[in-house]
Amino acid sequence: MSADDGGLSGEGLSAEAVVRLRLAIGRLNRQLVRASGDQDLTAAQLSALARVEQHGPLRLGELAAREGVAVPSMVRTVAPLVTDGLVAKTPDPQDGRSQLLAPTPLGLETLARIRRERTALLARRSTRLTPEQCRALEAALPLLELLLDEPATP
Repeated sequence: MSADDGGLSGEGLSAEAVVRLRLAIGRLNRQLVRASGDQDLTAAQLSALARVEQHGPLRLGELAAREGVAVPSMVRTVAPLVTDGLVAKTPDPQDGRSQLLAPTPLGLETLARIRRERTALLARRSTRLTPEQCRALEAALPLLELLLDEPATP
């Protein structure tokens, strides 16, 4: 086994398929990021903004836990979002020492624009596929979605 194959032991995909999948996902992700190239958000900032939209309003600690990072890292991630007017901080009515993070109208529009641009790229690219290829890709979506989450550890 090579260093690139992740040390697979015969379970799951072949080492070659894992490498090809990793490269394809990585390259496609970079192209999606470039599709919304006028944005000045880092991947961490965009993820935090989307998480606040999805689950907000949230305390900073809750957001850090949902993103799987330490609170100090989340402080550094959120600060530019607040400065740029994409996220607002408001006092937590249940705990005066805490603040809640929520997306602003500008933050919501920024997310919507980025999603539109990235969706448009994928829609354009999908027109190059045959109907059979489209069906195969659609059939693979549930499998790709299964790869998104780590299984719970006992």
